[in-house]
Amino acid sequence: MNNLTLKQLRYFSAVAKHAHFGRAAEACAVSQPALSVQIRELEQSLGMALFERSTRQVRLTGFGEEFARRARDILRSVDELGDLARASRGGMAGQLRLGVIPTVAPYLLPRVLGVLDEAYPGLELKIRETLTQTLIAELSEGRLDAAIVALPLAEAELDEFALFDEEFVLIRPSDEGDMPVPAPDQLREMKLLLLEEGHCFRDQALAFCSYNPSSSRELLDASSLSTLVQLVGSGVGVTLIPEMAVPVETQSAQVAVARFGRPQPTRSIGLAWRKSSSLAGQLEQLAHILRDALSPN
Repeated sequence: MNNLTLKQLRYFSAVAKHAHFGRAAEACAVSQPALSVQIRELEQSLGMALFERSTRQVRLTGFGEEFARRARDILRSVDELGDLARASRGGMAGQLRLGVIPTVAPYLLPRVLGVLDEAYPGLELKIRETLTQTLIAELSEGRLDAAIVALPLAEAELDEFALFDEEFVLIRPSDEGDMPVPAPDQLREMKLLLLEEGHCFRDQALAFCSYNPSSSRELLDASSLSTLVQLVGSGVGVTLIPEMAVPVETQSAQVAVARFGRPQPTRSIGLAWRKSSSLAGQLEQLAHILRDALSPN
């Protein structure tokens, strides 16, 4: 046990997360043999197997499950020590690990990066783009400092700060541009194209339409807003996208943009971080700067 290292714990946590040595090695930016050696040495130090290995999958043992929980706590505490050091220096400098949801990242990040570069010249941003639930988990585990997400998250251990609200717009084929804008319940009768499950924007669009996705109606799911808009341009159906995506996604597609009457579908975009973070004060200041810079008014 005297030889147990933080490197081994980080490699172990990566394998536990990805359930795959190759993907874990890629996430850790090391070779798979190097990672495997560290895991093997960790198991030898513990005198216990952490993983069940087969040709198809890697699975935690019973002991490995408990060890993973303890390892996450240790790694989170180590990361928080780094946060404490950064907070003690005052201001915001060094590395900031920022998560962003996919329906925001391509459209908002250029503005966010410019704002932060001007406000914090010494800041080194590390961006992580992924789905909301993954961002919440990585915030909770201390692998991210903050995340730009759709609010509310309703997570007791996270603070939320609203940055701005934005509307959803209807995207339909260009030859339908002069037609009346359908009411929300009428969208349920149309071929509505949506992001695949896991995207919070999908859930928000379904809620606006009061649509039950378990019904027998045909839906077509995609992994990006760009794909949805291009499909609409090909005459496949209609879709909803956030206002911020309109300039980027509609410039190369034969589509028409329509805005709904009241009640207009909207979402709130905000910044979230751990209440326990040593950087909480600096992150709130950062949130105020972003809100002032990103507010449409």
